[in-house]
Amino acid sequence: MSLTIQQASTQTDFLKCRRAIQTLRPGLTNDLYEEAVRQTLADNRIMVFIEEDNEAAAVGVFEYGCNLFRGKYIYIDDLSTLPEYRGKGYAGQLVDWILEYAQKEGYNEVHLDSGVSEARTDAHRLYLNKRFKVTSLHFVNKL
Repeated sequence: MSLTIQQASTQTDFLKCRRAIQTLRPGLTNDLYEEAVRQTLADNRIMVFIEEDNEAAAVGVFEYGCNLFRGKYIYIDDLSTLPEYRGKGYAGQLVDWILEYAQKEGYNEVHLDSGVSEARTDAHRLYLNKRFKVTSLHFVNKL
């Protein structure tokens, strides 16, 4: 089943996406959500979603930019599907939409990071099926 992918642009859209985002980012409480979305989208990011039953069944957030290493790129920050909608292909549809957007807009590459655990196996399968390659390790120093 293919549903229309929408770009979140209103407060109503952002609220529709909240539960799907919180499924991936459980530390993002209701109190923090609206300000976090506002700051995130103000920083060269776009939120897209697939709606079912008046909420986002699946949501993706990606940034766009240019740097010396990647050139003109897109980086997928968040990709989440509500548990009750998993297995319908919505995450794959969002990835396809982002890849098509990147190509149409002249971006050189699309990147993402994904955590490593057994719970992420389905996500990794999706990324590999969409022709993403494992190209590096990601390091972080939390301050």
